[in-house]
Amino acid sequence: MADITSATTDGGGSDLREPVTPREPVDPRTGPQTAVPVLERFRMDGRVVVITGASSGLGAGFARALSSAGATVVLAARRKERLEALAEELRSRGGTASTVACDVADPESCAAMVRAAMEEHGRVDVLVNNAGLGTAVPALKESPEQFRSVVDVNLNGAFWAAKECAAVMGPGSSIVNVASVLGLTAGFAPQAAYSATKAAVMGLTRDLASQWGSRRGIRVNSLAPGYFASEMTDEIPEQMLADITGSTIFGRLGVQAELDAALLFLASDAASFVTGTTLVVDGGMTLH
Repeated sequence: MADITSATTDGGGSDLREPVTPREPVDPRTGPQTAVPVLERFRMDGRVVVITGASSGLGAGFARALSSAGATVVLAARRKERLEALAEELRSRGGTASTVACDVADPESCAAMVRAAMEEHGRVDVLVNNAGLGTAVPALKESPEQFRSVVDVNLNGAFWAAKECAAVMGPGSSIVNVASVLGLTAGFAPQAAYSATKAAVMGLTRDLASQWGSRRGIRVNSLAPGYFASEMTDEIPEQMLADITGSTIFGRLGVQAELDAALLFLASDAASFVTGTTLVVDGGMTLH
């Protein structure tokens, strides 16, 4: 491949340009065949990354981070207009981004998402399975429709998206399923459906890693965030927020950049010998 100019950030929001030669992803079945400087193993130049739930919150942050590392990003969500605004922002910084409307609860919509990515970019190297739905309803009051809607997005949607992407991915590709610490420990609100699906996503991750690792050379991992400052945490009552921050070792919420770094590790060649695991990023919340 020819040299391209990739985007990185200096931490202050501006983009720095440096020529990087794109490389094919490292096939985890063989490992790195040439010596590559460690920081370059985190680069995403030449990689095409599909991000579901990219219209806001953590998903939009993931898109900015992966684009800054050189990736071409395919932004997927139900709210197409918000995706277009984010894509334009990334392009203004020198990135490459496309958008596709997708409801991950619909298998055909997931298939159409992958077809669009292949038609536009010719490959899919990484899937960030970020689309999610959260409810806070006491279990005795939660209706079948409410419970099923969370399962349809958080668990079924993760499977449909992973299945469609894996069908076109080559060796060295990576799937990162966004789970939650609530799949590992009790939360601060009644969230039976959400907690159950996030625990299930970790189980799904292990099975898909086993199925697709030796056969296809695809790594599958999950990322389990704790509580991060976002549009959702802005709505949390003051006392509950104090309880949440008090449950961490550091006494605070996480910030997007701290989760971005963990995602980049799992998505990139830096994690070429890591599969089937869950990386917890929670400030020590699950130690209690």
